[in-house]
Amino acid sequence: MALPSNVHLSQHPCLRAKLSRLRSKQTHVREAKILVHEIATILGCEALASTLTAVDGPKPEEVSLVPILRSGLGMVEAIQALLPEPVPVHHLGLYREPSTLEPVEYYNNLPNHIGPSGAAQSPSKLAVILDPVIATGGTCAAAIQTLREWGARRVLVLSVIGASDGVARAANEWPEGVDVWLAGLDAELTATGMVKPGLGDIGDRLFLTVGK
Repeated sequence: MALPSNVHLSQHPCLRAKLSRLRSKQTHVREAKILVHEIATILGCEALASTLTAVDGPKPEEVSLVPILRSGLGMVEAIQALLPEPVPVHHLGLYREPSTLEPVEYYNNLPNHIGPSGAAQSPSKLAVILDPVIATGGTCAAAIQTLREWGARRVLVLSVIGASDGVARAANEWPEGVDVWLAGLDAELTATGMVKPGLGDIGDRLFLTVGK
């Protein structure tokens, strides 16, 4: 399917090689964490170079990171390391209700954060969603809407892999305010809403809880 114009699929050869390793069932769960970090670093370089150098683009101090719990935590360190100064990290907890596959929010810490001077600041101009997998797109779309209501002027989504329909759903949630950057794209979902062939349960792989 044709993807929306605000979706960007990386063609970086090193990234694609690392994604191939991450897809493999033979890749040890410990290595998966390293690969997600490395993929996030390459993808973040491409996405932030485009976003932060755009006309009227936000300055680094106007950026915040928003990992989607829990798998998004695996991308935070990589993106923090790319920025010249530390930025706030706000967490969103969302899960998919098993019968409907629709998102349910269970955690949100998006108050007006306190800056270095101790004064309350307005919402970040650029909120960067970190979510390794976009499947149905419902969770990502819900996060985008939450950040829009919070007051973010733009949202940048960084994801390791997504399913075509889900990525389109997320990108179309706020077309003029969102850019989605992906390392890989798959065409299908399983009956249980997992990307096919995808990466398996990336949260379990990142936190070594496979078979829990």
